Amino acid sequence: MSKIKIAIAGLGNCACSLIQGLEYYKSKNQDNCIGLMHWDIGDYKPGDIEVVAAFDIDQRKVGKDVAEAIFQPPNCTKIFCREIPKTNVVVKMGRVLDSIAEHMKDYDDNYTFVLSSQKESTKEELVQELKKSKADMFINYLPVGSEKAAKFYAESALEAEVGFINCIPVFIASDPEWSIKFEKKGIPIIGDDIKSQIGSTVIHRVLTNLFKKRGVKLMRTYQLNTGGNTDFLNMLDRVRLISKKTSKTEAVQSQTAVRLSNENIHIGPSDWVPWQKDNKFSFIRMEGNIFGDIPMNLELRLSVEDSANSAGIVIDAIRCCKLALDRNEGGVLYHPSAYFTKHPPIQYTDDEAYRLTEEFINGNVDIARHSIKKLVKSNEQDINIK
Repeated sequence: MSKIKIAIAGLGNCACSLIQGLEYYKSKNQDNCIGLMHWDIGDYKPGDIEVVAAFDIDQRKVGKDVAEAIFQPPNCTKIFCREIPKTNVVVKMGRVLDSIAEHMKDYDDNYTFVLSSQKESTKEELVQELKKSKADMFINYLPVGSEKAAKFYAESALEAEVGFINCIPVFIASDPEWSIKFEKKGIPIIGDDIKSQIGSTVIHRVLTNLFKKRGVKLMRTYQLNTGGNTDFLNMLDRVRLISKKTSKTEAVQSQTAVRLSNENIHIGPSDWVPWQKDNKFSFIRMEGNIFGDIPMNLELRLSVEDSANSAGIVIDAIRCCKLALDRNEGGVLYHPSAYFTKHPPIQYTDDEAYRLTEEFINGNVDIARHSIKKLVKSNEQDINIK
């Protein structure tokens, strides 16, 4: 079985957890692979994934081997696999664009980025590196709010003709204009905004769907999140937070029996608490009416290591993207996107998205292809009208 070769944009906490996991699970087997949804996808195991190219903008990471770069500040996620063999992949300087929030320049170096003095990569240089490395796909791990930078890397993936996994809430897979570009090029894309393993979004969605199934009228709800990593510091800029709030709110709204008015639903990151580091606290409250129109409420508090919580999902997304490449299947992978991400083009319940993703993995893709062609045709008509 050949290796799955990945390129990464952004060597932050999420990339650190992912790369640690690739090494950690090499010593595991199907019987002791705690934390993975799938040990085997299309005969690909976690250890079959290797990083062949990486891009960042921090001077403490650029120019270093990936195995060293992932442990540099401001990364602060839990280390569960310290001994990462040298990869012989040197982190290249990427493009800055809007990937650094202005307010983050005012903090101590342990909490923010230190911009590298190296010359930024042009699109031509980046595409050349993707081709030279023979990457199968490009993983986007940029900070929330990096609209221009995320689209720059998406364009680079298109030009290099490699798959794209959009782990952040910049709407690419869920934007018809972008999805059609990937469809026409025959390049698979999964997105947008990775849904964590047991995170606030998936829990909130499941509970919302439970209310609906059990006949409880959801009246109002909130989800408040705090954390101490650079992601939460970055999101103190409320302008950069717009797409994140849209992604998380729509993920829950899509599960309601009747959409809640804006004043009755509040979902989104709330504050940066430095001492929490990569541990996220989430507070969920749901108020509803049960039998006899009698009020009830539910409150939940979640504490979880944020980056590790997403890494296993990305490992599955990578392998599903590779299956699509092996099958010469391009465009949005609608069912894996619905299961792995918060803001896919089509929302399903998590149970349904799981079932459809299993069908995709097992090669039962006829229904999926039919729905893809139908949706893409509809999207092309909408864009032509506009």
